[in-house]
Amino acid sequence: MATAKEGDNRSADIIKNWLRNRYTIEFLGTWEIIHNPDFKVVEFDHFRMSAGLPSFMLSASEWIERTNAVGIIVKKGRYGGSPQRYSLPFRSRIYFVSSMY
Repeated sequence: MATAKEGDNRSADIIKNWLRNRYTIEFLGTWEIIHNPDFKVVEFDHFRMSAGLPSFMLSASEWIERTNAVGIIVKKGRYGGSPQRYSLPFRSRIYFVSSMY
């Protein structure tokens, strides 16, 4: 997704900036709570409280390791470490957005 738009060099930075957003963290956490019984909610709360602050940085690998997430899949790139594929179904996103209203 990010590689197609910007190339291998910047794709990791694009994903990290996307994960800094508070709404992204809340969406990912809500999806994991619904679909993943092994999700670590306490770690998610820590990320949710910190998201949006200027000093907050989060990589996809760190999100997966610390929260036991299954909705994001990280595949290492050819030149080292850029996330390549996300497995969040689009229907869940529509449900989440519509449930907020």
